[in-house]
Amino acid sequence: MRLALAGFLAGVLSSGAASGAVTFYSDIAPVVNRNCAPCHHAGGSGPFPLVSYSDTKKHARQIAEVTRRRYMPPWLPEPGYGDFAEERRLTDAQIRVIQDWVKTGCPEGDAAAGPGPPRFPSGWELGIPDRVVQASKPYAVPASGRDVFWNFILTPAVDRTRYVRAVEIRPGNARLVHHANLLIDRSRSARIEEKEAGAGFPGMDLSIESNSFDPDSHFLFWKPGSVPEEEPPGLAWRLDPGNDLVLNVHLQPSGRSEAIQPSIGLYFTDQPPVKFPVLIQLEHDGMLDIPPGDSDFLVRDDFTLPMDVSVLAVYPHAHYLGRLMEGYATLPGGKRQWLVRVPDWDLNWQAVYRYRRPVFLPRGSVISMRFHYDNSSANPRNPNHPPKRVRGGNQSTDEMGHLWLQVLPQGATDQRTVLEEALFRHRLEKYPADFSAHFNLGGLLLAQKNAAAAIPYLRDAVRIEPDRAVARNTLGAALETEQRFDEAIEQFRAALRVQPHYDSARYNLANALARQGKMDEAIEGFRQVALDDPKDTAAREHLAVALQESGETLAAEGNFAKAAERYQELADLNPRDADLRNSLGALYARAGNLKRAIEEFQAALAIDPAHQAARRNLDLARQKLR
Repeated sequence: MRLALAGFLAGVLSSGAASGAVTFYSDIAPVVNRNCAPCHHAGGSGPFPLVSYSDTKKHARQIAEVTRRRYMPPWLPEPGYGDFAEERRLTDAQIRVIQDWVKTGCPEGDAAAGPGPPRFPSGWELGIPDRVVQASKPYAVPASGRDVFWNFILTPAVDRTRYVRAVEIRPGNARLVHHANLLIDRSRSARIEEKEAGAGFPGMDLSIESNSFDPDSHFLFWKPGSVPEEEPPGLAWRLDPGNDLVLNVHLQPSGRSEAIQPSIGLYFTDQPPVKFPVLIQLEHDGMLDIPPGDSDFLVRDDFTLPMDVSVLAVYPHAHYLGRLMEGYATLPGGKRQWLVRVPDWDLNWQAVYRYRRPVFLPRGSVISMRFHYDNSSANPRNPNHPPKRVRGGNQSTDEMGHLWLQVLPQGATDQRTVLEEALFRHRLEKYPADFSAHFNLGGLLLAQKNAAAAIPYLRDAVRIEPDRAVARNTLGAALETEQRFDEAIEQFRAALRVQPHYDSARYNLANALARQGKMDEAIEGFRQVALDDPKDTAAREHLAVALQESGETLAAEGNFAKAAERYQELADLNPRDADLRNSLGALYARAGNLKRAIEEFQAALAIDPAHQAARRNLDLARQKLR
């Protein structure tokens, strides 16, 4: 469809424009339909519609001006520095035709000579989703003031591992939303930031903590006019029970207070992923300390690829002072391969750019970012008048310089961990005291079953930020793997002091205690986790094992009454297990409680009338009771 439209448009510009008969239907409608209407339509993010002749004529002079300045349609990358899909950049010829049309009085022409008005779906663009998840509470966007960055926590509540082939983000009120990023929170760490359950929390840039290495790396990004797309074959992403999704939304006040309550549609597939991309982040925010008046402040970073990769997409990111942003690779032979170049950065129009064809980079290529910042009064986007010193940080008044690349490592599937490890070590070279680099590298090594190598990095993470419960829990898991149970238990307890309702740490603590034979405390821990989350089958299974082991030990010690208590709880967990009921009856009998023993033998026979041991035990108990 798009190729046909492009061919049609080229023909119009070479014939109609050359003859001087520039009309809306012949020359302007194809350009507006493709490049303007996706945002400028009823319910779209644009401030007014551009889907008809009358719409376009009403704003003709404005359209001519913003297209002449290349402010619209918004497209930041410079041509020739990356071949991107869905490029919305007008050619010089298209811009000239718009100018000519306005100068000649905006003639309408023959409606039959051009395309009909564009149609936009009123429902989900990809069809009815398999799962719709909405933010539990709306957020009230203030009527005026600076832009707002808000994080909504969404809970998909899947009952088993699902694979997501597509996601459609519906921001709720597209006119208020500049862009949005969706992140996967597997440890539910974002909830710690909420002051009120379900209300979300502020923040421009969000980092999700995880206590396990997760190779899923996808750009889940929405901007006005974007079209939801399915992931390529083999690139679905995983969604597990208990996972949260966090929607990081950039909001712009409209002049009146309005509420927003976004939702997302998830589309599942039965095919698990077989290709696992990695996100490479180049940055050096530690260098960001831009003095007032500096019109060309440079931030740079370079990373050497330890393997062959194919680059699928790129996402440059800075705040208001960014000016010239360059990303490129220097190949082993010295040739430069451009990835992206933005000569006039504008935070308002940032986006993820996907390549038409993956860009192959061989092992040994050096990926580079060179970001230039303008903190002078000549920068029209400078939020400070007069300029003031700006440092790196997460707030919109701070600065950032990130170049993200989504790459697909070539070769064996497990080779992606080589790339991840190299990235974490690269960050440690820049920031030796960085918590996330120590923590992520330790988590990666632990996931590779190299707990001994992981422990020093995790200890450093805990030393740097001792109140991070997830780091203490992960360090405890590594120590437990090395059978250093006392040290592991110390870390799990410390995690629970920081975060008392941290069920992962409570579960791990109970498991370590059970391995040390401290069954009473272990049972209490497993019991609490099972109560907090009745769907946690692992906690229920471990509770059952601990109850049985404790019951057997107590029975061997002659404490039959206490052993019966353990087996009673075990039987309550497995009410249809005739063997358990029979064993429980035997314990009651040995404790001298023949009445309860008879009840349990009868319960065993009700479940399994052919249970011979329960029948014999029932007869013996009845004889003794006489």
